[in-house]
Amino acid sequence: MGSKASKIVLTGTIGVQQGSRVLFSDYVNDGPMWTGQGDRESRHLITFKDAFLASPAVIVGISLWDTDHMANMRADLSAELVTATGFQLVFRTWGDTRIARLRADWTAVGPLRDEDSWDVE
Repeated sequence: MGSKASKIVLTGTIGVQQGSRVLFSDYVNDGPMWTGQGDRESRHLITFKDAFLASPAVIVGISLWDTDHMANMRADLSAELVTATGFQLVFRTWGDTRIARLRADWTAVGPLRDEDSWDVE
């Protein structure tokens, strides 16, 4: 497992944005996370309500996990392609794992423009 680079915020204004997203509900429609085998992926674009000044640190976590108890439970949840305006929320599984539905929560922390600040050019 590699380590991620740390982020240093160089501004006095730090913003926090949070959200929640149901990534799939495959039990209802016999989707690939419920009926499939092998490598599977669910990818969703998340757009921040307010753009950050730079790419924020994004923390993700599973908040709803409905699985088949007769199969192995395998999960990889990550934030990818993080920019100042959003990121991709990505869930992956593999093997015989059967997931009926999954919801993920996220928190982004980074520099925001202070409304009282002004630029001097």
